[in-house]
Amino acid sequence: MTDNELLLAISDIMEKKLDARIQPLEDEIKSIKDEQRRINIIIENEIRSDIKMLAENYMPAAKKYTKEAAKMEAMQADIDVLKSVVREHSEKLQKIS
Repeated sequence: MTDNELLLAISDIMEKKLDARIQPLEDEIKSIKDEQRRINIIIENEIRSDIKMLAENYMPAAKKYTKEAAKMEAMQADIDVLKSVVREHSEKLQKIS
């Protein structure tokens, strides 16, 4: 065999060995890409719509809570006034009797 033939044979052997080592890596990369596509589809179709629905429901609930909280504060102020008036009237009634 000539030097060129030997070099070609060595090159072929190395190429086959390299291909044998690279093929599992390529298969794994393809598997990872497929899984990434599947995850992206789940995110797009399920998670985004769920988040959108939560946001759509949160805003009205938050506004209602804010409105009701203000009402509760006003009611608490009224109750405090009523307590004060009842206490004052009770004292006056006790003095009369």
